[in-house]
Amino acid sequence: MKAKIAATIEARMTSSRLPGKVLKTCLGKSMLAHMVERVKRAEKIDQIIIATTINDSDDGIEVEAKRLGVDCYRGSEDNVMSRVLEAAQEFDVDIIVELTGDCPLMDPALIDLAVAEYLSSGVDYLSNMSLADYEVGRAHPLGYAVQVFSTKILADAYGRTNDPLDYEHVSRPLYQNPDRYHVKYLPARPSHQGPNMSVTLDTPEDFKVICTVLERLTPINPQFTIADVVSFLTEHPEICRINQHIGRVKV
Repeated sequence: MKAKIAATIEARMTSSRLPGKVLKTCLGKSMLAHMVERVKRAEKIDQIIIATTINDSDDGIEVEAKRLGVDCYRGSEDNVMSRVLEAAQEFDVDIIVELTGDCPLMDPALIDLAVAEYLSSGVDYLSNMSLADYEVGRAHPLGYAVQVFSTKILADAYGRTNDPLDYEHVSRPLYQNPDRYHVKYLPARPSHQGPNMSVTLDTPEDFKVICTVLERLTPINPQFTIADVVSFLTEHPEICRINQHIGRVKV
């Protein structure tokens, strides 16, 4: 039987630096809608699950998920690891493609590439974001993180930890324990490399950059790719600089 592969998108309204960020609109669509529409084009994804919280403030996310025709699971706000694990278990998911709601420009081809590499390599955990790649300047821009692992492996890791950092960052106990789990990183192709670029949605400056990219590239090609974004920001460093001063957490 074919394994069921689902993309989980973590999203909540109570972001400290940009409250309500996933429902902020650009070109008449919420950031979550932009992301879901892109993830839907990934050929290797069987299901999309918005993993939000039980807080009343996140009712609007559930409403938006239903409007977009995707599933929604509501769990703990602080224990994101349990939220993602429970979402996968609730919908009988075999393989999780972990995404975060702050990546509205996600490239579906990048998801398909990561899933294909995960399936062919037989590893426990695969990611396209490596700190080592950032240190040598060959990483994807921030805002394109894709992580792939099985529900079974996540359940195993969850049973072994009580670290609040693991609960917050979901897959941290997988890549922090390469002696226990087989870990692999997917390198960025030259046309995908932008380690000093960020299209992740954390701050008002990020929103300005992302909206500018959407407004400039959508009329040319609504299905623009990560390579198109890297090329655009390379040609327009003044846009890239808008959010370059923002401090980012590297786990």
